[in-house]
Formats: sequence, structure tokens, C-alpha cells
Amino acid sequence: MRRSSSPGDRPSPGRLRPPPPVLPLLLLGAGVFLLVLSALLVRYVGPRAERTPIDVDVTTVFTGRGSYFDVDALAVKDNQRITVTRRVLGDVADSERSGRAVWDVSTAIDTPRTLPLKDPRRSLQWTTERWVTDRRTNLPVHCCEESPAFGGEAYLKFPFDLQKRGYSWWDSTLGATVPLRFAGTTKVQGYEGYRFTGTVKPTRTGSRQVPGLLVGRPGRGQVLAEEWYANTGIELVADRRTGRIINAVIAPRKTLRAPGGRRDAVTLLRSGRLEFTDATQRTQVDLASADSGRLELLDRTVPLGGSAAGAAFTAAGAALLVRRRRPSGTRTSPPPADGTAGVVHGEPGA
Repeated sequence: MRRSSSPGDRPSPGRLRPPPPVLPLLLLGAGVFLLVLSALLVRYVGPRAERTPIDVDVTTVFTGRGSYFDVDALAVKDNQRITVTRRVLGDVADSERSGRAVWDVSTAIDTPRTLPLKDPRRSLQWTTERWVTDRRTNLPVHCCEESPAFGGEAYLKFPFDLQKRGYSWWDSTLGATVPLRFAGTTKVQGYEGYRFTGTVKPTRTGSRQVPGLLVGRPGRGQVLAEEWYANTGIELVADRRTGRIINAVIAPRKTLRAPGGRRDAVTLLRSGRLEFTDATQRTQVDLASADSGRLELLDRTVPLGGSAAGAAFTAAGAALLVRRRRPSGTRTSPPPADGTAGVVHGEPGA
């Protein structure tokens, strides 16, 4: 016969299986996610964010006083305001196609007479260049109709994560690299950067055909005069993290000499100090600060915060799980249904 169940045969409430530990598992999951995310940011995302931009469109302006040769007056004009305007425009299509940073650079040197014309073709001097660099290392890459072929570690910018050491800087007028030495830190518009300095000794850079009278050879009609160049005061201040130049100072001197001559005969351009304007400094500082802040967020702030939060969540979740599984003591058996509680069988008096 089937015995009917009684209340005593049903499982007691104390024996029911506990619900799954939702909160500890959520904490563990969130902690592990944050730890993995932080590791990915440090190892993969951060380094890949340190790439030279390709959609750049930046204009920098140098100003200062100096001398230049006025071809109309056939005379040197002294103590004149000289303006150097450089525009850098990224070629996005070629950059995406090649995987490199392809920048087109236009540089115009203007005098008080040519500056109001706002036409680089009528400037004292106008050059166009095409620079191609590795987006990670900033080193030159020879492709994509690069012109001129150049070298060095720095030109329009320095590499990412600058070190306190010397760098080789490409001087377009010289057509060669110039060694720069680290000269400490300095502030530009209240923003700190690494300062690098260097000089260029008088160096012959080429020749041009001019009237002999111009270089002290009146007995000859046209001569191939020697072009000489020097730069007595190069000073570049760059943002440590991004390598962006936030201030630049140059002191160029371009002259002509008679063929085989040892002395300068004509001054084409000379200035003791051409420097970024205040407006250019502010723009460069704003760009450097914004880019540096984003890299700091990816490289340091978010990974450190995520690691700390992930470790805390993981520890809290693990502690709750351990605490939940730990036995709370010996459970008392329920009394028998026959009412013999407290009687021990086999003892005297049974």
C-alpha cells in the first residue's frame, strides 16, 4: 500500500537550495571586465592612438626684424619686418592609401611690401614641399612623390614621447640634418615643453647666376655666385607627449659670394630672431594640450582607474562568495514524529 505523505515527510524550509548569488557574480564580472579593458588600453589602444594625424591643416607664422635684398632697388634694406608663413595641409587620400602621413607644405617669406599682396608667388621667397613620414616613429618614408628627399628624426614635429636627449632636425634651407641638444624645459603661454637648441655654421648650399657687379666682379657680365647659409640660433620647444612644436625661433642668414670668394658680398636675408607669433603659440599650445590630454586619458588615467576599480570589484565579489559558502554552524535535527524526543533507547528504565 502507498503510504500517504504527511507534513513530516516534506522537506523543511531550512533544506531549500539558496538562490544564486547575483551580486557577487555581478561584482566579479565587472571587476574582470575592467581589468581586461585596462590591460587592452595599455597594450593596444594607447600605442595605436599615438599616430601622426593625416587630416592636418595648420598655419604657423614667424615674425621678426632683419635685412633683405630688394631686387627692385638692387639694394639691401635693413631693420625691416620679416614674416614667414608656413601652411601644412594633409593629403588624406594619399595618406589612407599608403598608410603614411603625407603632408604638403607651403612656406612664404614676406617683406612689408609683399605681405599685403597675400600672394605667395609674389613673396620674397616661396617654396613648396611634400613630406612623408611614418605615423608612429615620425621617421621619413620615401614614397608618394616625396619632395625633397629628407632625413632626421624631426622637422614639422618631433616623435611621440620625447626623451631628454639630442635629436636630428631637418633644415630645408641647408638640405641636411642639424644636431639639436636638449636644453631643459621651458613654458610657452604657461604650457611646459622640452627645449632643443642648435646652430648651422656658414655652409655653401648652391649657386645662382647674377651680374658680376653685384658680387664685386665688375669686369664680368654674369657670374655663378655662391649661395651661403647659416643659422645662429635654432630653438624649438616641443610638447613632451605628442612632439608638437609649440614655439620655434630661428636666426637665418643667406648671402651671396663671388665664385671662390671668402667673404659675403650680398645679404639676401638676415635676421637675429624670427619667432612664432603669440597667436601661433596659443594655437599650437591648445592643439598640443588637447592631443596630450586624450593620450593621457588612454595611456594612464583610464587604465589606472579601471585597474583600481576592477581590483576592488573583484575582491568584493570574491569575498561575498566565500562568505556565502562558509558553513554557519551545525543544524539541529527536527524532532521525530512518534513523540519519543529525549528518550535514548537501550538505557535503564526503557
